Amino acid sequence: MIDHIVLVKFGASTTQEQMQEVCDRYKALRAHVTGVVDIQAGINFSEKNKGYQVVLSVRFEDRAALEAYGPNPEHQAVAAFIREVGREDSLIVDIEV
Repeated sequence: MIDHIVLVKFGASTTQEQMQEVCDRYKALRAHVTGVVDIQAGINFSEKNKGYQVVLSVRFEDRAALEAYGPNPEHQAVAAFIREVGREDSLIVDIEV
């Protein structure tokens, strides 16, 4: 299995409501992406967050499912929304578990 984890940092103008909408849209991807074992998203409350406010995580069955996820139109729509509401930076890690 593959864990795909994304940390997102937003600008000062991004609201809590917009960040929650990012989380909600991300979780809704489960119905549109094949090979998903689990999907999680939430607002980071850690004091050690280094400015990264949202955590997105999806577990895939295998690397092929991860590769198919990137160009998926529904995933691309969520990524566009993240940019639209003020994404400043993101960190992405993929690990095999």
